[in-house]
Amino acid sequence: MIDINWSVVLNHSVTMMVAYVLAFPIAWNRESETKSAGIRTFPLVSIASCGFVLIAMDIFNEPGAQARIIDGIITGIGFIGGGAILKNGSSVTGLATAASIWGTAAIGIAVGTHRLEIALLLSIVTFITLQVMSKVKSKVPENEDRCDNDS
Repeated sequence: MIDINWSVVLNHSVTMMVAYVLAFPIAWNRESETKSAGIRTFPLVSIASCGFVLIAMDIFNEPGAQARIIDGIITGIGFIGGGAILKNGSSVTGLATAASIWGTAAIGIAVGTHRLEIALLLSIVTFITLQVMSKVKSKVPENEDRCDNDS
């Protein structure tokens, strides 16, 4: 029979829900802007990143092993973010969405390592940047050579 430590289950459940909730404003922004990733993607990236970190912390006592798991998350999420970037002639879109996916993984990693202050700051700054800078960006004259076309 499997021995389940219910206090650990509760602790991990709460931790992963914090990662989910902190990613939600970013997801809402991307969804409302009808970007390629949105309301489902961002919370899933955050909660999965958090889950991988929690697993690593539970099964590896060595910080080096935990760091390798985090390194793998960062690399893997970079690959997923790359899928959000589209090039059409001289126009490139999806850069802000890709960066937001990467930032959302960082939120999950921060929550998983119990660095809630970092996770909260990442969530707030990313959301504000997406909300405010899209309005600022609309005031900037268009430049054909610029690659940051994803608001």
